[in-house]
Amino acid sequence: MPNIDEEHAMDDLCFMTARELAGAIRSRQISAREVMQAHLDQIERVNPAVNAIVSAIEPDEALRLADEADAKVSSGAEVGALHGLPIAHKDLEETAGLRTTFGSPIYSDYVPTFDTLVVERLKAAGALTIGKTNVPEFGAGSHTFNPVFGATRNPYDLTKSAGGSSGGAGAALAAGMIPIADGSDMGGSLRNPGNFNNVVGFRVSPGRVPTWPAQNGWNGLAVKGPMARTVGDVALMLEAIAGPDARSPISIDSPAADFARPLDRSFKGVRVGWSPDLGGLPVDPAVTAVLESQRHVFSDIGCEVEEAAPDFAGADEAFHVLRAAGFALSGSDRLRDHRALLKDTVVWNIEQGLKLTSLEVGRAEETRTKIYHRAREFFQGHDFLICPVNQVPPFDVEIDYPTQINGVEMESYVAWMKSACYITLTGLPAISVPCGFTDDGLPVGVQIVGRWHDDFGVLQLAAAFEAATLVGQRRPDVAR
Repeated sequence: MPNIDEEHAMDDLCFMTARELAGAIRSRQISAREVMQAHLDQIERVNPAVNAIVSAIEPDEALRLADEADAKVSSGAEVGALHGLPIAHKDLEETAGLRTTFGSPIYSDYVPTFDTLVVERLKAAGALTIGKTNVPEFGAGSHTFNPVFGATRNPYDLTKSAGGSSGGAGAALAAGMIPIADGSDMGGSLRNPGNFNNVVGFRVSPGRVPTWPAQNGWNGLAVKGPMARTVGDVALMLEAIAGPDARSPISIDSPAADFARPLDRSFKGVRVGWSPDLGGLPVDPAVTAVLESQRHVFSDIGCEVEEAAPDFAGADEAFHVLRAAGFALSGSDRLRDHRALLKDTVVWNIEQGLKLTSLEVGRAEETRTKIYHRAREFFQGHDFLICPVNQVPPFDVEIDYPTQINGVEMESYVAWMKSACYITLTGLPAISVPCGFTDDGLPVGVQIVGRWHDDFGVLQLAAAFEAATLVGQRRPDVAR
C-alpha cells in the first residue's frame, strides 16, 4: 500500500488504483469519506470542462454514503470487493431513485424505481453511486453527445471526442473523477472510449456479465462490462459483476471469484496473430504508427508474433443488419410516438431495421455463425489476435462522426469503427488497453482478442502489455 502524505493526499487518492483504494479503506488507512471528498473535489474542478458526469447526487448525500461505508468497516462487518469506491453508472443503466435519461429528451425526467442487474451487483459489492456518465442518445454511435447534456470532451484534448457510447465513463476515469466505471458494448462502446481516453475497456464474453432487463435476453451482440484505469482494476470489477444469474438465459455458469486469481503468467511461446487492418480496413496512419511502435512488446514478453487474422468476409453486412434489427425492436415505438425528438442517425437505424425481411435477418445470423467458426478455427493455431481498436484517433468533438478515412468514404455513422464491430460478431472476449500516443498527443489503444470464453487469458496478456509499456500512467493535463 502506498504511503499517502498529507500534502499530496487528494491528488494521490484520485489516481490510486481501485485495488489500492479498496484495500486502504478496508484496512482503515484512509476513510471512504476522504476518498469521496477527493473525488467530489476533482469532479467540481474538472467536470465543467470535460462534461463526463451527469445527474450527480448532492455532495452531502455522497458524503453520507461514505460515512455509512466507514461505519460498516468500523463495525467489523464483512465488506465487498468495491467497498467505499465512488462510481457513476452509464446513463443507459436504470438506477433506482436517480435520473436516467438515455441521453434523450424523451426520458429527460425519468427516475427509475429499480436497479439493473449490473448496478445491483456493484452496489452489493460496496460501490457508492454518485451519479451517471454521459452517453450518446440511446447509446447510438461512438461519439458522446446528446441534446440533454451536450458533448463529453476528451481529457487529453478538449477539442476532441471522448468516444462512446461509454464516453462519459472513459473520460471520467481518465480525469480522475471516479476510480471504476460500468459500460456496455455492441459495436465497440467499451473498447472505443477506452482507446480514446487512455484507459481500459473490456468487452467480455456474452453472458459473462449478465444483462437484465433485456428485450432479447438471448442476444449476445451487446454486452455489459467493466472500465478502469488499469487491467487489475477491471479484474477487480469482474469479481463483483461477473457470474451467473437466472434472469439472463445466456449467463455463463462460472464463479466471479475466478477473476480474483493473480494475472501473472509466462507468455513464452504463446502464438499471437497480428493484424494492422483486419484484412484491408482503412486505418489512419497515426493509429497504425502507434500500434507498430509497440508490436515488439509482444515479442519481448515471449510471444511468437505473425501477421494473421480470421476471414471476416460478410461481417460488414451482417453486423449492420443485426444492429438495425435490434434498433427496430427497441425503437419502433419511440419512432412512432416521438420521431421529432430522435436524432437523425437513430431514426435512420430504426427505419433500416423496419425494412428488413425475416430472411435478411436469418442470413445475417447465418453469416455471424460462419464468422464465429472461422475465428474458432483461427484460434486453433493462435492464442490471441492483436488489432486496432478504432481506425481513427480521437476526432473533432464538433462533428457527428468521421466521414472518411484515407480518402475512403464512410457509408454510415458507425462505419469508421468496423475494427471493433467485426470482433463483436465473433462473440469472443476483447479488451482495449493503452498503447501509446500520436504525435499530436492523442491516446491510442490496442485491441487484444482471446479464444472462446478465455476472458481471464485476455486480462493476463493485457496486464503483461500494460506492465511493459506503462502508457496508462500518463495523465491528462486537465486533471493535474
